[in-house]
Amino acid sequence: MEDVLEVYARPDDPRRPQVCLDEASRQLIGERITPIPAAPGRPRREDYEYVRNGTANLFMAFEPPAGKRRVEVTERRTSRDFARIIRRMVDEWYPDAEKVVLVLDYLSTHSPTALYKAFDPAGARRPVERLEWRNMGVG
Repeated sequence: MEDVLEVYARPDDPRRPQVCLDEASRQLIGERITPIPAAPGRPRREDYEYVRNGTANLFMAFEPPAGKRRVEVTERRTSRDFARIIRRMVDEWYPDAEKVVLVLDYLSTHSPTALYKAFDPAGARRPVERLEWRNMGVG
């Protein structure tokens, strides 16, 4: 954890942006019964029943010192999805950065190996070398 706290103590540097990346699965739900609109003195009323419309995965990238955030939606959370987000981060979001300081939790897909599984060696090495990998402590 001290490793990550050291990163957070650094001043903002656009050449070395500090990006925290995490993901979350979310249910896509719809209304089973049409809500009753709000009226003067009465809030909108919604039924507790809902229609399940599947799930989606959200990759959330936060750059706290710069006050930036991005969300990418994917159908699933696989190592290939992670690799695509990382490559997009390096190539499109931070093309002028010398290094992107990437703070991650300890999920099995959060490693350079994911890029080598998803892309050819040259296509994986380029983004891997442009990242400073930092993992949050367990617990």
